Amino acid sequence: MRIAVASPLLAAALAATSSGVHAQQPTSAAPYKVLMRARVGGEGGTDYINASTDGRLYITRNAVRAIPATDSSPARDAIPGRVTVFDLKTLKPLGEIMNGGGNGAVVDPKTGHGFASSHPDVSMFDSRSMQMIKTIDPNADNPAASPKFSADGIYFDPSDGRVYIGSHPTKDLLVIDSRDGKTLGKIELGGVPEQTVSNGRGTLYAILQDSAGSVAVIDQQAMKTTAHYPLGDIGRCNGLAIDAKNNILFAACAQSRTPGQAPSPVMVILSAKDGKILTTLPLAGSSDGAVFNPQTMEAFSSHGNGTLTVVKETSPTTFEVEQNLDTMNGARTLALEPSTGRIFVMSVERGAAPPPPSGGGRGGQAPAIPGSFTIVMVGRQ
Repeated sequence: MRIAVASPLLAAALAATSSGVHAQQPTSAAPYKVLMRARVGGEGGTDYINASTDGRLYITRNAVRAIPATDSSPARDAIPGRVTVFDLKTLKPLGEIMNGGGNGAVVDPKTGHGFASSHPDVSMFDSRSMQMIKTIDPNADNPAASPKFSADGIYFDPSDGRVYIGSHPTKDLLVIDSRDGKTLGKIELGGVPEQTVSNGRGTLYAILQDSAGSVAVIDQQAMKTTAHYPLGDIGRCNGLAIDAKNNILFAACAQSRTPGQAPSPVMVILSAKDGKILTTLPLAGSSDGAVFNPQTMEAFSSHGNGTLTVVKETSPTTFEVEQNLDTMNGARTLALEPSTGRIFVMSVERGAAPPPPSGGGRGGQAPAIPGSFTIVMVGRQ
């Protein structure tokens, strides 16, 4: 059996896979590699990355506060939140849509309207002129609500022209008409939502991040959750992808718990029709995003430890880990460009981590190196 493990970190992640999981290693020659790294810079945190069919890559960057100069560091000016836009072929910057930061952005290529899961209000913008149109208050239906809706994961479904935005504290989805930005209502999910996908035929699926993971099944026309597919003793699920033709879901989760063994990241593959689990495969790291390419019949999962796992669907009932690829440390979310099959991830370079506190415990996160924000393009060899 040929094993395509690219680093000691990757090997350790795979070795940690519990015996309760189908402990399969990559079985074929590695078809994917890093094609390009674009160190585009810019400051401000981000979360999701979106490759739109309009030929552009959309990445939100959150606002950065001004910091006065100290004896050891220069002053830093305040930077507003924004949506940054890049060419999908060259990764060259095309412009910025100001005051539209947040967790992620999506675009309806038919209307040219884009939406960012900004805080506290959702942003709506014109992708062609790269100008803001308006902001949308997600709490307008209940201003006194506690907790309040807080925009996070965002998804555009071209089959119904709607934008779906998840909220952790309120455990629901905000639904927006992409034509005019009108709020259509909210969908209660019964759990903490992360990634959302549609089968293109009226059914939406949302992966729930709770300790006992599950997938919420949603009737898009009725705007109602109709079922939950439990994932057993598997939690911290963030990524969800779908093979719509064969009705198969790929749930990427950080913790598969087997008594007496360390938790390990896995991909749960299940039927979109009834939730029956077909198999479970190991991932090379804790996932924060998944996509499926129907042209190649492959599912992809990206991880915070800088790895990408490729799962091959050889038949609607047979799956295998095809490859584990090193991308960039911290590149935990991903986007697929369907026309080329290329995958995009992003991260920053970090300096040395601060020492742990004298009283014990964990130290803080290593600081990001200014100007090091990088987009990574992955494609076939």
